[in-house]
Amino acid sequence: MYNADEKKKYLKSRLSQKRYHHSLNVADECRKLAVKYGEDPEKAYYAGMLHDICKEISDEEQFALVEESGFSVCREEKETHSLWHAIAGAYFLKKEFGVEDIDIINAVRFHTVGRAGMTRLEEIVYLGDLISADRDYKDVDKMRKLAYADLDKAMLEAFEFSVKSVVKKGGLLPVCTAEAYNFYLRICREKH
Repeated sequence: MYNADEKKKYLKSRLSQKRYHHSLNVADECRKLAVKYGEDPEKAYYAGMLHDICKEISDEEQFALVEESGFSVCREEKETHSLWHAIAGAYFLKKEFGVEDIDIINAVRFHTVGRAGMTRLEEIVYLGDLISADRDYKDVDKMRKLAYADLDKAMLEAFEFSVKSVVKKGGLLPVCTAEAYNFYLRICREKH
């Protein structure tokens, strides 16, 4: 059902070598996380591999896909160029590849901003992107350990990291990201 080999050729022709390798690293991480958390490993690999499919097309093409998508997109997302590729990518998968699985579409759509009530696959792609083998930010090893120890805590930590990063850069914080942070904070407080 998820023909990754066919899409690898497409990605290789569409992405820079660095982005292509990142996509495969994310796919590998998503497969491992899926095995750990009882999700379909091939579906997770497929979603992870395609998460950045529109990352390197022009801003104009990305925004045109965002506008055409019909997805609910908040003002903060529309005003932040670096977020467009996720929305555009989700719509591209639907439009060009005929992907109808809402879980895959949402996993790509929300891999940058997150949202409250993410499905397990969405969480896996969000974290897979954050902890893939090519990532080397300061606390990446801590994040990797946490992702395999406690998914909810890893998601909270990921949103804390994301919010701090956006604020530090003086960026706009999408409403869905703030809602996701609150969502995972409540879950973690209830668990402990």
